[in-house]
Amino acid sequence: MKNVYHLLPLTTLAAISANSCSSADSRRDERPNMIVILADDMGYSDVGCYGGEIETPNIDRLAQNGLRYRQFYNCARSCPTRASLLTGLYPHQAGMGWMAAADMQRPPCQGYLNRQCVTLADVLQSAGYYTCMSGKWHVSSDRQNNGRMKDNWPLQRGFNRFYGITGGASNYFKVHYTNDNGQGESPDDGAFYFTHAISDSAAAFIRRHDYRQAPIFLYAAYTAAHWPLHALRKDIDKYRERYKKGWDVLREERFERQKKTGLFPAGAVLSPRDENVPAWNSLPPEQQQEFAMRMAIYAAQIDAMDQGIGRILQSLKDRGQLENTLIMFLSDNGACAEFVSSGQRKEVDGKADTYESYRINRANLSSTPYREYRHFTGEGGIATPLIVHYPNGISRKLNNTLVDEYGHLIDIMATCADAGKAVYPEYSKGHAIVPMQGVSLTPNFSGQRTGRGPTYWEHEGNIALRDGKWKIVTRTGEGNPFDPASVKLCDMEADPTEMNDLSRMDPQRTEQMFAAWNKFSAPACIRHGMAYFKTINPV
Repeated sequence: MKNVYHLLPLTTLAAISANSCSSADSRRDERPNMIVILADDMGYSDVGCYGGEIETPNIDRLAQNGLRYRQFYNCARSCPTRASLLTGLYPHQAGMGWMAAADMQRPPCQGYLNRQCVTLADVLQSAGYYTCMSGKWHVSSDRQNNGRMKDNWPLQRGFNRFYGITGGASNYFKVHYTNDNGQGESPDDGAFYFTHAISDSAAAFIRRHDYRQAPIFLYAAYTAAHWPLHALRKDIDKYRERYKKGWDVLREERFERQKKTGLFPAGAVLSPRDENVPAWNSLPPEQQQEFAMRMAIYAAQIDAMDQGIGRILQSLKDRGQLENTLIMFLSDNGACAEFVSSGQRKEVDGKADTYESYRINRANLSSTPYREYRHFTGEGGIATPLIVHYPNGISRKLNNTLVDEYGHLIDIMATCADAGKAVYPEYSKGHAIVPMQGVSLTPNFSGQRTGRGPTYWEHEGNIALRDGKWKIVTRTGEGNPFDPASVKLCDMEADPTEMNDLSRMDPQRTEQMFAAWNKFSAPACIRHGMAYFKTINPV
């Protein structure tokens, strides 16, 4: 497999690194390097340490020597999550309440980062960090990207270097990429694979950096395992037979592993198979073969990402930086149940001239043990694995343990600012900045609690509020208006898979929590856009 190091000129990188750090203190900087690794459309249970049968030894090793969170949350969809992760704000506060595909003509849903927010790169760069990114941006609008308007591209939002795509999806074998602010096409040599290009460029940033000058912040935002189903033959072949046992058996096996490792209590209940998914044994052999292949390709995409994470970790080891690097791994939303089928051929074989998704049938497996998928605010749409690895900062006695306290990706900004001794600004470039919404996770690194309070969601009329063990949640179908009568109440400690609606048993609590959500949503401008969502190129 050829690498993409030719996209990252060594002399250019060295010059930028030296210039960006010329005023740094000549004394050794003991602050940690930081790496945020974001998977795309990956379900809660897909990686090995969260119950999956996909081979992810490098991700699992991070968990074995770090922390896993039982309950950590994203924002249910790609663009909102990325905006929230980068800014430490709720998506609507950053201008990304919906998607980059369209400007809803309302500030909360304008489709690109606004000027009332700063990014992780802005904050850490101002504190002397060298900032770089590899992968998927997706927080500038499609209109801006198509017109090559660079105002909201990575280098204009705090990053020193960038290699990747500014949009939301791409053919894995043929990519129109952005290198810093320049444009290029991937080589048509049959060896290029975008997941490996993301990993190799990230590893190159790490290897080539001068750590005597400043610590590094790296944002590695993969497109794996977002559709299309594209993977390398050698990786697909590992999984060809594994998925022929079917989703019903695999869901049970995943759930048993999750309970055995402590992710769920012994009394937790596996949600039933989605009513839109048939029993595996009811399918004719040709359909079983097709869906086994879809999942094999999907698994191969995650496997390739894990391989690349291994190379990133090796680059840190080679530079003697692994022990003093804070690494966080998570996913942007729950499993994707969308039906996508285009391309020149319809055969499901993972090649470049196909363009397929793995469908609701397999998404239901990825969401184990939850119901629902990306778009929605049930646990299957918003629950993400979070793995934190930081040998110099996490108590060794906590290695391979689980954090009981729930968190949200708005906490990543607070955590990075805390660990990096960076100041989150009140004003930036003449604009008042919305106050940081999250709390630092660093107390968890020594077994303490963060004190996280109420946490809010809204996407396409699907709302939720988590406050302690209680959660209200709604499901708004595509094209339907939000219905306040649909609000359900769940006890997440007794019922982590949201099987029991307690709203009729405890209407007062339900009403109080919905009132609290409404109170939050007004100044956050969430409700302004709720009636206007329509599906436009959902990526």
